[in-house]
Amino acid sequence: MHKKDLLALFEQVRKGVTTPQDGVKRLESFPFENLGFARVDHHRTLRQGFPEVIFGLKKKPQHVAAIVRSLLPQKSNILITRCQPEVFAAVRRVTRKARYHEAAQAAAVVQDDTIYGDGVIHVVCAGTSDIPIAEEAALTARVMGNEVETTFDVGVAGIHRLLSVRESLASARVLIVVAGMEGALPSVVGGMVSVPVIAVPCSVGYGSAFGGLAALLGMLNSCASNVTVVNIDNGFGAGFVAALINRKRP
Repeated sequence: MHKKDLLALFEQVRKGVTTPQDGVKRLESFPFENLGFARVDHHRTLRQGFPEVIFGLKKKPQHVAAIVRSLLPQKSNILITRCQPEVFAAVRRVTRKARYHEAAQAAAVVQDDTIYGDGVIHVVCAGTSDIPIAEEAALTARVMGNEVETTFDVGVAGIHRLLSVRESLASARVLIVVAGMEGALPSVVGGMVSVPVIAVPCSVGYGSAFGGLAALLGMLNSCASNVTVVNIDNGFGAGFVAALINRKRP
């Protein structure tokens, strides 16, 4: 439930359009709804401006579908990350508004097309192997109401590719930079712009990359002061934080 919806309900009760009893009934599953296997946090939209996001990996399809059914009345957008096709099929039976985004391995239900962002979030990745994580970040930011641009395959092994989009990077409000291997790209990008850079280490690389650990440590040790780092392969976390940074203030 958005703050505006709560205020509207209180106003209806004040004017007598809605009885106090009906108002209580509408809030009876607030702040959460117990489904037995999950307690769906309906208060999160009020606290953070976006509903609880469903992490789909290893969840039963019927459980994810039930959570989506519980969230639908909020009329907010719904995001399911790490969503397998069989999970999406169950969600699709609950709402025809559900769309599967194969590149991001995620599903979304868009019920609100309001732009809440103050500028552009630009998602950059070093190589084509990093695209799934970059797409997860981009989808998260879009579903949260932001204008998003993407630039792929501009790693430091061919730095001229990155320099060709310098102006576009500099005009963004927030940058998300995804890289595997040695994880050098965020430092380079950070030195080119004056906005926050959210670095995402990717589990792409040969043995000594240690499943993204080398990239993570490299990014944590970046000498570019505007670079901050999320967990390995956490495109969702990067997209969520970027959306909060970019959000319009009242």
